[in-house]
Amino acid sequence: MEYIYASLLLHVAKKEINEENLRRILDAAGIQADEVRIKMVVTALKEINIDEVIKTAAISPMAVAPATAPAAQPQATTEASPPEAKKEEEAKKEISEEELAAGLSSLFG
Repeated sequence: MEYIYASLLLHVAKKEINEENLRRILDAAGIQADEVRIKMVVTALKEINIDEVIKTAAISPMAVAPATAPAAQPQATTEASPPEAKKEEEAKKEISEEELAAGLSSLFG
């Protein structure tokens, strides 16, 4: 998220969102910048009209699901999950660079 925040800060300051400027903002904030992420953010934002996205986001607020109490679970499901299930969850957490770039694009249009 810090890469998006830095990009928005550059946008508000009317500065070009490029790798050098994004790196400077992150460095000034004391964040160790990841060059791959910087390149992906800059590439993803090149074709995005940030002003239009901000207007759209302000007009249509996101729906929030109401908080509910968790349902009582049967005793069998409260035991530790098998190792295979844990491996699948870890595999799902790993996100490829292409998926990350697509996710960034979807944030802004």
